Amino acid sequence: MPPRIAKVITNLGLANEPDITPIANEHVGTSEFLTEVFQQELVSSKKLSKELSSQFGTPLFDLDAINHDLIPRELVQSKSVTKNLAIPIYQHGKSLFVAVLDPTNKSAIDEIKFYTGLQVIPIQAELHAIEQLQKKLEEQDTTALEDYLGDDDMELEAAGDEPDDNTESEEKANEAPVVKYVNKVLIDAITRGASDIHIEPFEKELRVRFRIDGILMKIATQPISLAARITARIKILSKLDIAERRAPQDGRMKMKVSRTKAYDFRVNTLPTVWGEKVVMRILDSSAANLDLPSLGFTDAQLDLYTKIVNRPYGMVLITGPTGSGKTVTLYSALNMLNTPAKNISTVEDPVEIQLPGITQVNINERANLGFSDALRAFLRQDPDIIMLGEIRDLETAEIAIKASQTGHMVLSTLHTNDAPSTLTRLLNMGVPAFNVASAVQLIVAQRLVRKLCQNCKIPEDLPEKALIDGGFTAEEIPSLALSKANIKGCPNCTKGYKGRAGIFQVMPVSEPIKIMIMEGCTENDIDVQSRKEGILDLRESGLLKVKSGITSLEEIERVTNV
Repeated sequence: MPPRIAKVITNLGLANEPDITPIANEHVGTSEFLTEVFQQELVSSKKLSKELSSQFGTPLFDLDAINHDLIPRELVQSKSVTKNLAIPIYQHGKSLFVAVLDPTNKSAIDEIKFYTGLQVIPIQAELHAIEQLQKKLEEQDTTALEDYLGDDDMELEAAGDEPDDNTESEEKANEAPVVKYVNKVLIDAITRGASDIHIEPFEKELRVRFRIDGILMKIATQPISLAARITARIKILSKLDIAERRAPQDGRMKMKVSRTKAYDFRVNTLPTVWGEKVVMRILDSSAANLDLPSLGFTDAQLDLYTKIVNRPYGMVLITGPTGSGKTVTLYSALNMLNTPAKNISTVEDPVEIQLPGITQVNINERANLGFSDALRAFLRQDPDIIMLGEIRDLETAEIAIKASQTGHMVLSTLHTNDAPSTLTRLLNMGVPAFNVASAVQLIVAQRLVRKLCQNCKIPEDLPEKALIDGGFTAEEIPSLALSKANIKGCPNCTKGYKGRAGIFQVMPVSEPIKIMIMEGCTENDIDVQSRKEGILDLRESGLLKVKSGITSLEEIERVTNV
């Protein structure tokens, strides 16, 4: 059913129904309807705002004349503004005046009521004015930190200077402007769906970047003179030694955003030429989707993975670089296996996803609790299934393999490029070939690719040679209907992409492959054999998602690097 405002437009005689109705039907329940109408110049934004103000009795307000100091910034949520084209401009007691483009958009008003708890009073405004105000507020929010501190405070610590004592450093780190800025960076990262925050010192500036959907994006810069204060504040929150600047440190902190919602941050500092670089991994257990079918496996891959992890013993290895989704793939299997009849134990560095009913252990090197120590302890606690966060050394690998050979299912991860090279990696660690052949049941190599935004993706027409070079066969080309990202994006995405999906190489260690391991064959030989057995490599798995319109060929090129 078309939005109510579409009927209003036609009833007022501002546009013809045949022109408006198709657009309205395409964008039911979103603000994109009006922006599309304005882009096609079917209705003037200024004229429509005047007519809506008159029709619904909502006063028409000039947002350029508003005093920005009166705007309740804590209530201005960028995602909500972009999605609903509605921006809070003034609060008086329990009443919140909100500038809106579409006064008939009841869902937008209800949403603002819900997250503010205030009575919403809509004020009519033009599209251009709303967008300009949002832009100004975002620019002001990223104002350099020295504007908060003032000139006198800026002279307290020059670039490269070190405080004479830790008390002074801690006092500066706890200054209100520094505290506000660090909190803002953390909240912005959460709001924008970032997985990592990078705070990097250089000669003349401190750069802040977020990793969103696997891609690093520059967010803000600050003067290098502020680097030590910002870093010290993060170290205090993470319970790290603020006096130690010459060695890497690892820590954790938690941020509560509501009574029921909290985010964990894994923090690492690294000394560089210009100061300490800080990288924070955002851990949100509640956001992890542990539904196996939704991860991106093909039907055949899912059946194989499910079948083998349900075996009573053996080893399953997930491989890929940091940030490729290995932990979620493992926990999806554990979530499926988690029943009162099974004793499941995990050891990680640190625990990223908390799952009720499972014994989960953080490694603690200071207390001499490493992966191998925890694994030995698990074996004395009558386990059925053991999950190791990572196999890092020969000792851990040997204990894990022995566990898998003595009636336990062991799941773990390794950092390798693909499934065949995982076998070579174990052999290079020093694990005997006969142990690798007898213990390892399945290897899953994976990557995460960005998914095309289904609201704004556009068709892609590539020459036949480019498609063949990309991996498609000549027979497939006539039936291909590929899509690519719209780099302009839309309110629902980031530059044409929204969310990520996995691409997988699911390789069982078959009898022929076991023989090849024992005979010392190369990973290339094993790769050839797996192809004979019909195993899709990462590239082929990715091309299936390109064909189905989930992602673009450009994204598969980026991730598989072929």
